[in-house]
Amino acid sequence: MTEKKRLIYFLTVPYGVFLAFSWQFDFTPGKIIGNNFFDFLLSMAAILPVSFVLIGLFEVWINRQTVEKHFGHASGYRGYLWAIILSGTTVGGAYVAFPVGHALYKKGARLSIVLTYIGSAALTRIPMTIFEASFLGFKFALIRLGISLPLVILSSIFIGGIFDHRKS
Repeated sequence: MTEKKRLIYFLTVPYGVFLAFSWQFDFTPGKIIGNNFFDFLLSMAAILPVSFVLIGLFEVWINRQTVEKHFGHASGYRGYLWAIILSGTTVGGAYVAFPVGHALYKKGARLSIVLTYIGSAALTRIPMTIFEASFLGFKFALIRLGISLPLVILSSIFIGGIFDHRKS
């Protein structure tokens, strides 16, 4: 048995035993943990297959030159704008944003723009922003986006610069 398989076995078997005993002996915190796990598993099972099919189609249908033009080194500030717009339409949270970011990077997108996409995917999703504006107010949502997005862009440029410098 390899080290990785041993670690997976060591982590999943006690968890499964804990969940089984929780259901058997009516241990409420364990039952809540189990319910949360299965709810999360079902939501991932509903979103991930569709998103992976769409990412696969993206990799086949979209030319590398198109990605390099809009997200590459020659895109300038427009690349960051495109990343923010694309991240606003991303459904599924981080477990969809990371594979999309990886696909963009493989197609020639600049690392700092990919990092901007991933960072802003957590901030600018349209349904979340509408929900936030309806409860906390439109002014609050605009202030939050106005402060958060420049920080995401600046940190992405900084981190991308560090990795580009190490790469060369």
